[in-house]
Amino acid sequence: MTLRIIGGSSHKQFTKAVCAHLGIEETKSTSVVFSNDNRFLTIDEPVRGDDVFVIQTQAPPVDAHIVELLIYIRALRDASAGRITAVMPYMPYSRSDKKNQPRIAITARLLADLLQSAGANRALIMDMHAPQIQGFFSFPCDHLIGAPDIVRHLKETWNLENYCLVAGDAGAAKMLKHFADGLNLPIAIMDKRRDKNDETVLIKGVIGDVRGKHALIIDDETQSGGTLIKDAEFLLQTAGTLSVDACVIHPALGPRASERLNASPINRIITTDTIPTGEHHLNHHEVVSVTKKFAECIQRIHNDESIKSLNDII
Repeated sequence: MTLRIIGGSSHKQFTKAVCAHLGIEETKSTSVVFSNDNRFLTIDEPVRGDDVFVIQTQAPPVDAHIVELLIYIRALRDASAGRITAVMPYMPYSRSDKKNQPRIAITARLLADLLQSAGANRALIMDMHAPQIQGFFSFPCDHLIGAPDIVRHLKETWNLENYCLVAGDAGAAKMLKHFADGLNLPIAIMDKRRDKNDETVLIKGVIGDVRGKHALIIDDETQSGGTLIKDAEFLLQTAGTLSVDACVIHPALGPRASERLNASPINRIITTDTIPTGEHHLNHHEVVSVTKKFAECIQRIHNDESIKSLNDII
């Protein structure tokens, strides 16, 4: 099967970089929206029997990009593609992963079902919000983690003397292990509660010794920046840390998020490039690209090779 890459409208720069790492051209396609807000899409090259990877991440407008991904997959299936893989650097609705309130939908599971109904044969995702999401798929789902790339970046460019790693909440504690193993730094966990469906949190304290240390907050994503800022303020004002930096895998920034973060006591922010930051301009923002990792993973999947070592911390 011939390897092919198609990029949706959400993150063209990401697709271009993946293709460059693979040394191939993106398969031509056309996606337009009519005046009635309906989308029309064509695959402009033959793909019969080919191994096609469709790259689409969460980016505004999220729902429109989901529909575009589903149409791409269906068009490829109807064009007799041999295998279709949905590549979602950041999976939309991944935070809707459990039924913790009455009469709500587990939307991450719904999206997995929609991908299968459209005709996808497998999925490739980085740093899911919760590990159980991988089990929502009824076909193979490969999971990459961004920690090895960020750990490498930190080792090469930062002075980490007297640093400690701080999990943004209890849910990020497992994720923190990858960083702690790679950097050999002490860890702490923010104790906070979220009682409503908004982005308001209540910080109860911090579990671990952070006094007199430089703190690096680790989390999988940030939206408004509000939680990161409250964590930083608590660490500096109450817990006695010397400074605060932050690292989030997915920069899912909403309106005014960059403005809030730039005015916050957080010194430096590290993210990957799984989501385009667009008009958001963060001060002291360090971007660790994971396009090479995705390219290598796609190549290994195409060649039926193991991807396990891609997640190893070196």
